[in-house]
Amino acid sequence: MHKERGSMFRSIFVVAGAVAATSCAHVPPPATAAPAEPQPDPIEVMRTEAKALAPTVETELARQFLTATASLTPAAARVLWQDPKSERLLSAAAVVGLSDEERKALVPVSERDMQEFYYDTYYGTPLAYARPVDLLGAAGVKPGAGQHLVDFGFGHIGQLRLFAALGFEAIGVDAAHYLDELYADPTDRGPFGAGQVKIVIGKYPADAATVAAVGGDLDVFISKNTLKRGYIHPYRTPEKPEWVIDLGVTDEVFLKTVHDALKPGGKLMIYNICPALTPEDKPFVPWSDGRSPYTREQFEAAGFAVLAFDVDDTAFVRDMGKRLRWDQGPDATDLEHDLSVLYTLVERRDAPAP
Repeated sequence: MHKERGSMFRSIFVVAGAVAATSCAHVPPPATAAPAEPQPDPIEVMRTEAKALAPTVETELARQFLTATASLTPAAARVLWQDPKSERLLSAAAVVGLSDEERKALVPVSERDMQEFYYDTYYGTPLAYARPVDLLGAAGVKPGAGQHLVDFGFGHIGQLRLFAALGFEAIGVDAAHYLDELYADPTDRGPFGAGQVKIVIGKYPADAATVAAVGGDLDVFISKNTLKRGYIHPYRTPEKPEWVIDLGVTDEVFLKTVHDALKPGGKLMIYNICPALTPEDKPFVPWSDGRSPYTREQFEAAGFAVLAFDVDDTAFVRDMGKRLRWDQGPDATDLEHDLSVLYTLVERRDAPAP
């Protein structure tokens, strides 16, 4: 199944709870569309992807993350609708707020496509987390019950379930309200494997209730493809203002909040997979700038020890992309020329500066 699984770049942008889709966003076809060929089961696809990535990982944390695909189960039945004109997907709850005319235009999403959307929404395979998970494992994070992990801008539930299977309380944080509707079934949250899945919708850390819901005592705070300099502090003006993410707080407040939520020794990982940085003579694509939005000095002032800063991981992800077939199919990515991967890893060691 290539489709959006062939695209590694975040294609939905969350700004103050609104969701804006770009032209590269994948939306499952309506139930009335006849597939060109039989489509494999989404869970089986992830298990196949896990086998393809297994030779690339080195830590027990990453190995267990991949093998946890065996624990994934189909989503409980739910109804999704699609607006053929905008290609937007809507939950049954969202449809209630539409006019009669708007509802008439909607078409139902098939069970098969609902299952795919459940696990990867607009962002592609959860198995792309295997690399940052391996880096966290190399930094000392181990699988085991009772640990707490936040995925900031989580986008889809697949990796949360995989983290929960390893024993984590996996807390997905996002400002996109459609995720609250999509994952509204009681089976979506709560116990999974040896851990728990928790979903918190709101602006973190601008909203105090959201901060309280996330809580503290965290072992890991990970942001994959959300905390990009191009989104947070674009050095050029993007074509559309909604492509900028406003966290609602200063850099210092954001870093202090995350610092204080982590345990001593807790890790903050920023991992960004991007297209090549937009050339100066082209309209700026903010998701192409995957540098850390925060400087080394800002991390240190907040009480973090910097373990890795804007490390180039392109070569590794180029190989990973080939194993996941990102370079094949109608949405193929040019892995040799249109790829840029950077990560930053810091650890809480000291109290933040006054």
